[in-house]
Amino acid sequence: MRSVAPRHWLAAAAIALAAALLLLWMGRAPIAASGEVWLWTGTVQGPDNSQHIADWYTPSHVIHGFLFYLLGWLLLRSRPLGERFALAVAIEAAWEVLENTPMVIDRYREATMAFGYSGDSVLNSVADIGWMSLGFFLAARLPVAATVALAVGFELLTLWTIRDNLALNVLMLVHPIDAVRVWQAG
Repeated sequence: MRSVAPRHWLAAAAIALAAALLLLWMGRAPIAASGEVWLWTGTVQGPDNSQHIADWYTPSHVIHGFLFYLLGWLLLRSRPLGERFALAVAIEAAWEVLENTPMVIDRYREATMAFGYSGDSVLNSVADIGWMSLGFFLAARLPVAATVALAVGFELLTLWTIRDNLALNVLMLVHPIDAVRVWQAG
């Protein structure tokens, strides 16, 4: 496997920085309202969710990295790994910006279990880009079976723990199902 050239690392860092600056310009809080920065918050329905470095939705972002690696491998296999990585960072950064628009925040509130969700802090969004990057490089280095097993494990863990995961999140954003929403609410 080829390594990532410095120019691709710089491109990825510039994209993440641009996303952070755009989120700040959009009025997103840099860190949690408490003024604290935590490595982990396990509260799903509370003011600290999506405000710190990692939370129960972090596995979803790692899986994004798995999926973006797969997509790059399928469609851009002849391109350098670094280019595919920078593109993955651009896609994740674009999602982080879109996810924090009033339109998507309102959609989360009405269609998913994210009651009272107010969007991510900039710290959380940048960390999510980092978690996606970790997933991308894990997928680049691990055997396919290990990557698939991790993805399934993450999905099952978060499904069991918080009644949500990447698959349910996408389903409920695209085509909400009342029975799922009721089940997620406990």
